[in-house]
Amino acid sequence: MARLLPRRRSREEDTTAATVKRRVTSGRVTPKPTGRYTPPIPKSYRHSPTWVPVFMLTLLILGMVVIISNYLPGAGILPGDSNNWYLILGLGLITAGFIAATKWH
Repeated sequence: MARLLPRRRSREEDTTAATVKRRVTSGRVTPKPTGRYTPPIPKSYRHSPTWVPVFMLTLLILGMVVIISNYLPGAGILPGDSNNWYLILGLGLITAGFIAATKWH
């Protein structure tokens, strides 16, 4: 009975397989750094003052109160009847609260 032996590769097949393998494994995965190294900001510098979250929550809650009280004309919180300007004021206060939230660390 004849034994089945693996087929032997020629010298050309060996070199092409080695170059393909070398190209794949030796390529640089991460890009080369450009510019100077900037160290990260230490955590001690990232503390916001206490007034930032208080200011943010005040603006958000005040904007919500203005919008809700616009639809409660009998409550007497806002002068006059329902008005679109009160809605714009409330949305402006809420937007200012979101902007203040981006400054909070």
